[in-house]
Amino acid sequence: MTNNRVRIVTDSACDLPISVCEDLGITVVPLSIRFGEQEYTDRVELTNEQFWTKLVAADTLPETAAPSVGAFEEAFRRLAAEGAAGVICISLSSKMSATMQSAQVAAKALDQLCPIEIIDSKSASMGVGSLAQFAARLANAGQGMAEISDQVRDMRERTGLLATVDTLQYLRKSGRVSSGAAMLGSVLAIKPIIGVDDGAVVAAGKVRTRSKSLQFLADHVKSLNIESLAVIHASAPDLEDFLDMLAVSVPRDQIAIGSIGPVIGVHTGPGTMGIIWTERA
Repeated sequence: MTNNRVRIVTDSACDLPISVCEDLGITVVPLSIRFGEQEYTDRVELTNEQFWTKLVAADTLPETAAPSVGAFEEAFRRLAAEGAAGVICISLSSKMSATMQSAQVAAKALDQLCPIEIIDSKSASMGVGSLAQFAARLANAGQGMAEISDQVRDMRERTGLLATVDTLQYLRKSGRVSSGAAMLGSVLAIKPIIGVDDGAVVAAGKVRTRSKSLQFLADHVKSLNIESLAVIHASAPDLEDFLDMLAVSVPRDQIAIGSIGPVIGVHTGPGTMGIIWTERA
């Protein structure tokens, strides 16, 4: 891989394994997580495993913060200095975070440096990650800015996300559902299904019991004409069982797996399981 190619930047909400980012040359700008007075840089000062341990033990919900404009400027400057032909930054949905706004301000400040384009993933977690991965492969194959951004936008329109939340307590703490609804949901063993529609989190259904919620996701995969599939999970003990359920539709070795990090996990809580898919054009 030569340096004078288009380079890909994303943020740590992408939930891509660090090894994948390193292999493909994807630059990841981290968000930060604050537990009380203590602030951590995602993926740098806090691993996913450490985050889940802290979250379960915490009395109050931690807060997440978008990267600063300076953090994006630093990343863009470094890539330009390395000889990048251009930079494409694929961000967490602008409807979920100010991350994209920071990237846009940084890009505007450096527009004389090299071509920089910011693309709203209109998604979260591996919905962002799968677009960044796709873009990096195109960039490493020598494609230019316009070709890559056109193909990424096309893929974005064919990409969807559904997840089941194992407990309503974190959605309650973050103000997404009321205390009464959370308590009733717990009593009835209700597992909400959430999705992403045009970049916003939406309710996509609710079923009773964990096994039925996973079956709901597996049935959805079965109904699609799938090009690619990823599974995201938050320390889910039944990951292997779920992969077996999906293998009816997509061979297990073709399913990418991502661990949900703090940015998404703070709202959904441990045990969350989700699917991100791209349908064939």
